[in-house]
Order: sequence, then C-alpha cells, then structure tokens
Amino acid sequence: MPNQDLNPQGGVQGTSYIYDFGTTPNTRTAVSQKVRLLTPAYGSTTGLSQIGVVGSFNPTHSRDVTEVRGIGFGDKVAELVPSVSAVITASFERAMLYLSDMFAATGYGSGLNGPVRALSHHRWPFDIEQQLVFSSLADWDLGAANQGVSGTQGQWDGGIKAVDFPQTTVDDSNNYQTRGHTAIITIYEACWFNDYSFTLSKDEGQIMESGGVTVSDVHDLGSVYGEFMATGNDPTIGQTGSIRFETA
Repeated sequence: MPNQDLNPQGGVQGTSYIYDFGTTPNTRTAVSQKVRLLTPAYGSTTGLSQIGVVGSFNPTHSRDVTEVRGIGFGDKVAELVPSVSAVITASFERAMLYLSDMFAATGYGSGLNGPVRALSHHRWPFDIEQQLVFSSLADWDLGAANQGVSGTQGQWDGGIKAVDFPQTTVDDSNNYQTRGHTAIITIYEACWFNDYSFTLSKDEGQIMESGGVTVSDVHDLGSVYGEFMATGNDPTIGQTGSIRFETA
C-alpha cells in the first residue's frame, strides 16, 4: 500500500484526510494559513511538495554593521559599513506522524522508510520552497482575481508565479474555470539540519518535532543575481533612498 502520509499527489506530501484543505479570509494582511512550505518527500522524484503538518517555520537573517568614526570629528558616525551576512538559519516545528517524521518529509530515508535516525546519517542537503500566497483581494488589485500573476524568468519580477488550486464546488452562475493566486517565491537552497529534537511527556498527547536548518543560499528562483541587481533605494537611477546620497 502507498504511504498516505508521504505520497505526493496534487502538490502535497500526503493523500490522507489530514491533508484536507479549507478556505482562508480575504485580507490585505498576509496570513500564515496561506503560506506553503515545500520540501522533497522521500522516495519522490517529482520535485518539491507541500508539507502539511508544520506548526511553525522561522527563518532568521542577520549581519553585523560596523561603525566608522574619526579622531577630531566629534561624536559622529561617519559611515555604517555592513559586514558579510551571517549564514541564514531556520527552525521548524512539526507534528510527528507514524508514517512520516520530519526527516522523511525533507527527503531522508527515515522511520518507516529507512535507517536514518540521527543528523550524522544525513549525506545530502535539501531545498525548501516558501510560497507566500496572495488573497483574492490582493490579486484583484493586480487585475488577476482568481487567477494570479506570473513573473518573467530573469526579470525583476521573476520571483512570483501563479499557483493553481484544486477544483471545488462553485456557484453555477459564476463558474470560472481557472483558479489560482499569485505567490511570492523564496528558495532556501542546500539546507542542512543543525539540530533536531522531540519531547515525550506524560502530560501531552501529540508528539511535536523541532528542527533547525542552516541555509547555503536564498533566492527567488527566477531572477539573475549580480553586482547590478535591482534592489531599490538607488539614487544613481533616480530612486529615493537616504538623503545622505542625494544627487544634484
């Protein structure tokens, strides 16, 4: 029998009742109910698919900024110089399933699927795709209600794409065929677990797994990165940034 909790179908890592979909409110504020997290399910060669039982996901970015000061110029910061950015980290919390633990859900042969039991058994990294999916209200503002917008590969908007949704029961008088939303794509590339834990407690029923990953790189999947990447706040092309760099 196929593993119903680790059998990618319809873009989700599972086909059992636990992966049933609901609806979400239409707001301009982003809501976590619409965020999708995709990883490689063990045994699948179809690409990344959505993890359906994640309780939280917390990516963290940081870097040091050095103060430049000069003798004889008073108590004044001449310039702030960013140092190299620290490696990006992220943490997961996930409900452990009998047929799929966190390692299996990120591509490793673990639990029912194989011998992986510890971080020392991980021989290859994995990718995480985060999709920040828009509401119909936000798509309406883009002129693409219930369809979504896709960017152009290699262009400034290359990191967005329209994601499809499965068929549902609709009102016959408004039976539109295409159903989708815009999604902002973020790829966390070549991730390695740096910690993993779960707690067994006499006072709790469900078992929650916690894991932390270190990320090799982060990008939007569709853009070309380089020295002159469009990042905003660039006064040399007429954009408004800091008044310190105003041009005549």
